[in-house]
Amino acid sequence: MTEQRLRHTTVPDKPSLDGLESVWAGRWDAQGTYRFDRSKTRDEIYSIDTPPPTVSGSLHVGHVFSYTHTDTIARFQRMRGREVFYPMGWDDNGLPTERRVQNHFGVRCDPSLPYDPAFEPPAKPDPKRQVNVSRRNFIELCERLTQQDEKAFEELWRHLGLSVDWSLTYATIDDTSRAASQRGFLRNLARGEAYVAEGPTLWDVTFRTAVAQAELEDREWPGAFHRIRFGGVPGTDFSDGVHIETTRPELIPACVALVAHPDDERYQPLFGKTVRTPIFGVHVPVLAHHLAERDKGSGIAMICTFGDVTDVIWWRELDLPTRPVIGWDGRLLADPPEGVPAGPYAELAGKTAHSARERIVEMLGESGEVEGEPRKISRPVKFYEKGDRPLEIVTTRQWYIRNGGRDPELRQALLERGSELSWHPEHMRVRYENWVRGLAGDWLISRQRFFGVPIPIWYPLDSAGEPIYDAPIAACEEALPVDPSSDVPPGYAEDQRGKPFGFAADPDVMDTWATSSLSPQIIGGWERDPGLFGRVFPMDLRPQAHEIIRTWLFSSVVRAHLESGVSPWRHAAISGWILDPDRKKMSKSKGNVVTPMGLLQEYGSDAVRYWAAGGRPGTDTAFDTGQIKVGRRLAIKILNASKFVLGLGEAEGEVTQALDRSMLARLAGVVEDATAAFESYDYTRALEGAERFFWEFCDDYLELVKARAYGSEAGAHSARAALRQALDVMLRLFAPFLPFVTEEVWSWWRPGSVHRAPWPGSELAGLASSGDPAVLPTVSEVLREIRKAKSSARLSMRAEVALLSVAGSAIELVRHGQDDLCAAGAVDEFVLSSQDGDLRVQVTLAEAAPA
Repeated sequence: MTEQRLRHTTVPDKPSLDGLESVWAGRWDAQGTYRFDRSKTRDEIYSIDTPPPTVSGSLHVGHVFSYTHTDTIARFQRMRGREVFYPMGWDDNGLPTERRVQNHFGVRCDPSLPYDPAFEPPAKPDPKRQVNVSRRNFIELCERLTQQDEKAFEELWRHLGLSVDWSLTYATIDDTSRAASQRGFLRNLARGEAYVAEGPTLWDVTFRTAVAQAELEDREWPGAFHRIRFGGVPGTDFSDGVHIETTRPELIPACVALVAHPDDERYQPLFGKTVRTPIFGVHVPVLAHHLAERDKGSGIAMICTFGDVTDVIWWRELDLPTRPVIGWDGRLLADPPEGVPAGPYAELAGKTAHSARERIVEMLGESGEVEGEPRKISRPVKFYEKGDRPLEIVTTRQWYIRNGGRDPELRQALLERGSELSWHPEHMRVRYENWVRGLAGDWLISRQRFFGVPIPIWYPLDSAGEPIYDAPIAACEEALPVDPSSDVPPGYAEDQRGKPFGFAADPDVMDTWATSSLSPQIIGGWERDPGLFGRVFPMDLRPQAHEIIRTWLFSSVVRAHLESGVSPWRHAAISGWILDPDRKKMSKSKGNVVTPMGLLQEYGSDAVRYWAAGGRPGTDTAFDTGQIKVGRRLAIKILNASKFVLGLGEAEGEVTQALDRSMLARLAGVVEDATAAFESYDYTRALEGAERFFWEFCDDYLELVKARAYGSEAGAHSARAALRQALDVMLRLFAPFLPFVTEEVWSWWRPGSVHRAPWPGSELAGLASSGDPAVLPTVSEVLREIRKAKSSARLSMRAEVALLSVAGSAIELVRHGQDDLCAAGAVDEFVLSSQDGDLRVQVTLAEAAPA
């Protein structure tokens, strides 16, 4: 540091945390502090695949928690000399947006309606009486609302101090993302990795869309077992009937077989024979399969198409026919399946599954084919993670991407990709591996929604105007993005849409993960900016929450492996959840979230960031305003301690005193530990070490050297030089966590930004070897004994000590600080005795008035 630089030190009379966010966020933006320099080479760049938050209302404190973790790493890497590629995206694609738009504007999408360029939503929207609009009108309203949300999100992120380059933003539904998503799909299709198939599909009857395996969750659901008699088999022990127990009697018309375990001796005489379904009298076979549970109910079950995922397995492996009865709306179909009598079925047609269940139980009671009272139970049932009603399984035609669920070779390759990643914490790797090994099928990517990336496919129509599904017409990459519902396929004209020998658009959109899984490619400029893509991909870091390892992380690995034959990143940093005071996960659906802007304004962003950084990677953390208050006290102390240090005057000369060198040697150790912690992505350990040293610095070292630092002799210059050097280093240590207060103090006496200053390290190397780190804690121990004695005597800390006696094998360490101890402790006489053993301190107080 130069003398001229120090003469321009400007310290406010009353430093404050208030208003720092607006001051520094504006200056950082104006000065381009976090702007990415794309001229750097790949080795000089650290690239982050930033999670795009879902734009569906407001952020909550859980977002602040996890995004702060990523920001500390970004700031550390920047100070380590890397050019940080740190964009921000908005996930405005998916059901949450559709739901929000429907309720906010009071509209509902009807794809059959024509586009109305003059449409305006109702002035007073009524969610219960929604206005039907065309798909294009609906999408325009989605875009309008998400743009408002994105502005609010960006304002909050800036207030929090995320060191994002705000010129690098994207949205998962913008033209760039749609083109990338459609390009990825078309290439999957060309390589045979994407395919269309008709079969049983997990279906949400509320949203009327297919649901993928990764979007499922089990929830406890009340039900009841009904004991029902199927027609008997003459000449067996079951000539009077075969009893099954089921929670879904409404599916009896969908029954295609009964099944029991092959080793179950009770039912072996029935295998290969047929029984009659109750009420309907349809003959169905009795078959054997190892998945049948001998100890569940009566040990024999009906196979229906379809009641649950086990039905699907039985249906597929036993090569059974299909008798669907549940429609896309969750009601029983109007017409019975083939071979099922229409008379009794008419009692059920059009009813919800619940109403049909009640009616068929009445019918079974009337026919005498139900025995006893229903046995109430609670059981786990499959739900769509965003849905409110149990899923049904219906037969639909859907698009899939191969993900190893039915290909052992691909599955093994994806497991190897997971092993290539560095996981933080390491044990999260197991979640990935368990998910891949447990896949039951390929990735279902088509959705029956409106606001999403359209599947870029059309179908030729035959002479009757029916689609020829096995001859899809793919869009050209040069034309992307396309919307088949309004764009025309190559070789056709618009007036051929929907007519014989013309064409029809694929009506579906892609699963939101089919786009988000390409976030590294989207933000990296895949096929759009080869120069940038070559510099940032594969990326260095994917930060994300642990519950979406099976969705976002895995699907991203699948797409990068299929397209480029690589893992999409080198590191995966996994954040935990934020828990409410009852130790439950905070989520909007549970209504237990805390919105962050009020916290940021009340306590300051640095304080909230301090609390967030205390949550270790992969660890769930309770929301705690107490820790936020601790963070605010720390930020205030940094202001006040810095004001004191800089107010002592300029530092001239070198650090010569043993106590000063010891302090800096200890600080060098803290820097070394913090660096190692950050390099292993343990930002919490880095913060804990820096904070622990800072409080020791303030409570002990500052008090010890305060008197000396005010002087003019060589010892005073040594103290001031050490204090300023320590302050310089500590500001840089805290900068990734408390960006506002550290930038404020840095601006008092240093040019440029602390966030572009180099991470500390080499400047302390000499002092680490020449200073004895044991001196400061030993001298501090003596000072604490002096304070303890005065406190016990209820005397002021300024009270005089008549005699201070210190004995033990470490007195030579104490000797280095004896003058400072005398000044700090108001010691009149100081006696050091060289003896074996631990340090022993005796304090004799002078007579003084109580404090």
